[in-house]
Amino acid sequence: MSETAPGAQPAAGTEPHPLRAVILAGGLTFEREVSLSSGTQVVEELTRVGLDAELRDADAELLPGLAAAPADAVFIALHGATGEDGALRAVLDLAGVPYVGSPAAACRLAWDKPAAKSVVRSAGVSTPDWVALPHSTFRELGAGAVLDLMVARLGLPLMVKPASGGSALGVQKVGRVEDLPAAMVSCFAYGDTVMVERYVEGVELALAVVDVGDGPQALPAVEIEPESGVFDYTSRYTPGLTEYHAPARVSDDVAARAAAMAVRVHEVLGLADLSRTDAIVTPDGEVHFLEVNVSPGLTETSMFPMAVEAAGFEIGDVLARLLANRVGRPR
Repeated sequence: MSETAPGAQPAAGTEPHPLRAVILAGGLTFEREVSLSSGTQVVEELTRVGLDAELRDADAELLPGLAAAPADAVFIALHGATGEDGALRAVLDLAGVPYVGSPAAACRLAWDKPAAKSVVRSAGVSTPDWVALPHSTFRELGAGAVLDLMVARLGLPLMVKPASGGSALGVQKVGRVEDLPAAMVSCFAYGDTVMVERYVEGVELALAVVDVGDGPQALPAVEIEPESGVFDYTSRYTPGLTEYHAPARVSDDVAARAAAMAVRVHEVLGLADLSRTDAIVTPDGEVHFLEVNVSPGLTETSMFPMAVEAAGFEIGDVLARLLANRVGRPR
């Protein structure tokens, strides 16, 4: 990693012009405030290392603004569907705008958690068993009968989560059959399809992967220790409710296998530049894939910056490298 931010190369006898980056943040999803926090932090870090960074929302003014004042590259700090389901990236592709991050098709796959789990499992990566069903199935076949089959198949406890989305919104651990219907109703508020997953006891890890031009590399794992035992939205964003350890307090062997798994997930899903894989390590040392995030949080308390710091790098330098690598390279 470089110690200084790369910018445009000046012509002889002229002053260098800093790389111009537009940071996309905000959007109209449940994760808008988290996204704005990430985007603001990215602008501050890039400005600190000498780049010309501007924060923009993904609204009707975005494309005319990029056409009037083109960016050398765009950094997507949007969380939720706007930044992660591939649609915005497809539009940037149509406009020929270079951006940091995974291509549209890969984002669509990663955004669909059950689909991503299927691809990852087919590649030989362990992941907890799951069932994903739309709301219409429960309505048409009867919620009670379907839920009984789920419990018979997956056992208890269970993790109930939206089939797409981030920030642990709607995620709940269910230990009793009688609590399952309410958990499902709550989860459906965040999407039409719910994924019910077998709960795996163990140490939760966040595994950041970065590719600054030499191929994807895993950064030190961040161990997540929520006070409640479940890393839900409240535990994630309420100060003091979760303790983080970077690097994670796991053996060298487990750390190496977790890192290899994160890189494998990054590759088989066709991701690019950066990603964060969430995993569980069981007491016997088995590493299980949970999900992957193509637009990881970049706030002061997010796990991706923790991993960068644990690796001995500055987050501003890493982000600048990612942007510089995309200049002039629309997909």
